[in-house]
Amino acid sequence: MLRQGLLLLSRSRQVKDLVTRLPVSSGVVSRYVPGEQIADVVEATRALVADGRLTTIDFLGEDTLDEEQAEATVTAYLELLEALNAEGLSRSAEVSVKLSAIGQALPEIGPKLSLENARRIAKAARAVGTTMTLDMEDHTTTDLTLETLRELRKDYPETGAVVQAYLRRTEDDCRALAFEGSRVRLCKGAYNEPETVAFTDRHEVDKSYVRCLKVLMAGQGYPMVASHDPRMIKIAGALATRFDRPPGSYEYQMLFGIRSEEQKRLAASGERMRVYIPYGTEWYGYLMRRLAERPSNLTFFLRSLLSQK
Repeated sequence: MLRQGLLLLSRSRQVKDLVTRLPVSSGVVSRYVPGEQIADVVEATRALVADGRLTTIDFLGEDTLDEEQAEATVTAYLELLEALNAEGLSRSAEVSVKLSAIGQALPEIGPKLSLENARRIAKAARAVGTTMTLDMEDHTTTDLTLETLRELRKDYPETGAVVQAYLRRTEDDCRALAFEGSRVRLCKGAYNEPETVAFTDRHEVDKSYVRCLKVLMAGQGYPMVASHDPRMIKIAGALATRFDRPPGSYEYQMLFGIRSEEQKRLAASGERMRVYIPYGTEWYGYLMRRLAERPSNLTFFLRSLLSQK
């Protein structure tokens, strides 16, 4: 119930208006978001790369309402890629992009516009020696996101996909995506979905995650294991051994600010460990989904909020 409540709050304009008055450097926010500017995320990337980790960077922004806003998001990604390249970090840092942030939901023109904008980001990423991954959002966008991915991969086959284990369809999607050259990030999912399309019981989600992971590890693609769950990490390692996957043929991914010591341990053991770093001013929805995943952080967050009054 708490998780569902937090997910509902992630869409609340009133709560957002209150919470976003906090400076991004305060309390729990800075734990998950290193800052609002490119310089902040470049510095965070530099520190992680120096520690043996890779990164994927998300410029936070959802529910884009017009072409101007979509263009501003694309420009932010292009500038980010230039900044990473200038600092010699681009080959260790890819970018993650939500199609909703670059225009997918705009009436009539959305699918075409978001595809064109994604192509621009993919082209810029390739130019500096890195890649782009298309983030997955709520279930109503899954088919359109996968369709956009197929179109994008005609010119940029290195583009990564994301699938969410809590959706009932995802095991089949994994089978369709587990081909040579296909980069697939498997996460559990963080949106408030109806039971008709998603597993709502935590144990059922875990079982789905393992089934999907088996498909990806047995396939010819490049699995990206996005989980903080020690059991899933252990299972992923066992499956990599079972299917004779050499180091570098898969990777682990975790969120910035979560299980940092485990991230370091995996990197030190020779595993590819990538950290998902969000940045920007539109951090509210992202923060609330992180709190929904780890409700124990809510007390710390509320203390931070109350201290600002």
